[in-house]
Amino acid sequence: MRRRRVTYRPSKAQGAFGMVWGGVFILIGLFVVIPTFGPFGILWTLAAVAITAMNGYQAFGKTYKGPEITIEEDSAQMPDGHPSSPAPETHDHIPSTALDAKQRLEQLESLKQAGLITDGEYREKREEILKHL
Repeated sequence: MRRRRVTYRPSKAQGAFGMVWGGVFILIGLFVVIPTFGPFGILWTLAAVAITAMNGYQAFGKTYKGPEITIEEDSAQMPDGHPSSPAPETHDHIPSTALDAKQRLEQLESLKQAGLITDGEYREKREEILKHL
């Protein structure tokens, strides 16, 4: 497996859009929310200022790098040079948190007793579990 680090940084347009709407919410806070609701209006306006400043810093700040994401890639390739497709996943039809065959068999038995699976399904799954021992 090969690891690659990718950094995401919002675009300048995205930051400018956030700053414009932040400015709108600051104005609403100053002229509507503070006069109407008092202390809540002050809190509203301070939150709008913080959101506006954060958008500006993320979009235009020189030192802001953005969140970092690590991507793991499978480096296996087919002979023709194309990346190989992932191996097909096999799934049990019985969701299991069991760690060993004994627990899986007990869970299978309880499903049969509850009438959630047929006798044929029970035998088939039991054989599959035993085969993997």
